Amino acid sequence: MSLKGSVDDADWTVTCSTEQTPRGVECSISVEQRNVEGGRFMHRFRHAHTFANEREAVLAGLHEGMNWIRLKAANTIDV
Repeated sequence: MSLKGSVDDADWTVTCSTEQTPRGVECSISVEQRNVEGGRFMHRFRHAHTFANEREAVLAGLHEGMNWIRLKAANTIDV
């Protein structure tokens, strides 16, 4: 089974999906910021950890994606 999750705001979206692997459940995260310097910024990455179940993976993925958006919006990171 694969779970998907999404959190939206007017200026950003975080989505994630899980995948069962031999090591455990992995999570792919996608972040999108709109209206960034007149355009759109998108970034996709995998969570660094593997998880025992899909619920833990999707919650951790959404949390990681929202942290990424927070840091990017505060100009703490620049990609």
